[in-house]
Amino acid sequence: MTNNPITYKDSGVNIDEGNKLVSEISDITKATSIKGATGELGGFGGLFDLKKTGFKDPILVSSTDGVGTKLKLAIETKSYFNIGIDLVAMCANDVLAQGAKPLFFMDYYATGKLDKDIAIEIIKGIAEGCKQSGCALIGGETAEMPGHYENNNFDLAGFCVGAVERNNLFKKSAVKSGDYVIGLSSSGIHSNGYSLVRKVLETHSINIFEAPQFDKSKTLANILMEPTILYTNALLAGNKKHEIKSISHITGGGLIENPPRAFNKNLTIKFDMKNYELPPLFKWLQSKANISLFELVKTFNCGIGLLIFVSKKDLETVMMNINKAGYNSFLIGSMIENTSNNSVIFDGWEL
Repeated sequence: MTNNPITYKDSGVNIDEGNKLVSEISDITKATSIKGATGELGGFGGLFDLKKTGFKDPILVSSTDGVGTKLKLAIETKSYFNIGIDLVAMCANDVLAQGAKPLFFMDYYATGKLDKDIAIEIIKGIAEGCKQSGCALIGGETAEMPGHYENNNFDLAGFCVGAVERNNLFKKSAVKSGDYVIGLSSSGIHSNGYSLVRKVLETHSINIFEAPQFDKSKTLANILMEPTILYTNALLAGNKKHEIKSISHITGGGLIENPPRAFNKNLTIKFDMKNYELPPLFKWLQSKANISLFELVKTFNCGIGLLIFVSKKDLETVMMNINKAGYNSFLIGSMIENTSNNSVIFDGWEL
């Protein structure tokens, strides 16, 4: 028995270090401020004044997500900044898929022992993601949980809230047979399918710090940790006159499960894959995993991060405006009547 006091710090939680972190990231969060963002870090809740954004009859759209087991590779490769961008992108891009503009973001960072330098690098990445998506980082939570997270492991989650005028909310019913589908290039795997990626790396004892055969210009780690693209500016550029009917963000479930979330069941998306070149990274993954093309497109985005549904008359204008905004858009398919109970068809690929 001992009469010595046992403090919170003795148990593994350092409140003072957490307070220092809040103080040091205040300038980082201020750099993401937009109209409507108000208040300072340290309050019991983040504040946002929706009236200041100019919306007249807004519908709020929210999304919450993490970065999956890409986090394991981020820890191994120390890609803390990039994973922060990923966290925002996974949420903000989902908000876009409803036609909404992201407004604010909050994060949750939990670790066994707070490493202030790592936390700051992650938050810098989150702030960069917020800048790219046009939303404000208005708060978050840093939780020190000794005994729950071992060694240098940590977890990340976040949520984004956006808004859209009621009349401009995307509706699945707006998509009709004869409409066209625009694909926007991804920056790679984005943040889904990494459990399979990690299994491939483990099975083949692959050194991710070496350059792969399909791209000798960079290490496999750099390729795998490329952050997810933020597509906010693509929406703003392509939807100036409300030409876009619907959007599908290609996340978990790949090109099989995500597209049908953007249109009604009486329709089928017919992908024209005859002229589409599968990026080398995905060819490599298919070969190393020894999986079918169907399994590949059901797991990964296969180089297509976003699908945009438009009418034939708006196709060229939307693509031109999106490309001018710095994205790579291309015609990838069209909508037809569903006569076979298949919501997705890949014309030119044998699945």
